[in-house]
Amino acid sequence: MTHALYVAAAYGLSAFAIGGLVVWMWVDQRARKAELAELEASGIRRRSQKATEAEA
Repeated sequence: MTHALYVAAAYGLSAFAIGGLVVWMWVDQRARKAELAELEASGIRRRSQKATEAEA
């Protein structure tokens, strides 16, 4: 039991860090989707989109 606090703290810190990364990626994904929607609404299309798809 001498290392239980150390192990619990390590797991807790790791879970907190991973959770923070997940939240950061989720927030960033929402921001990128909003930027993409704004660009598409202004008429700018993706380079990967075919010309025929853009006209349809």
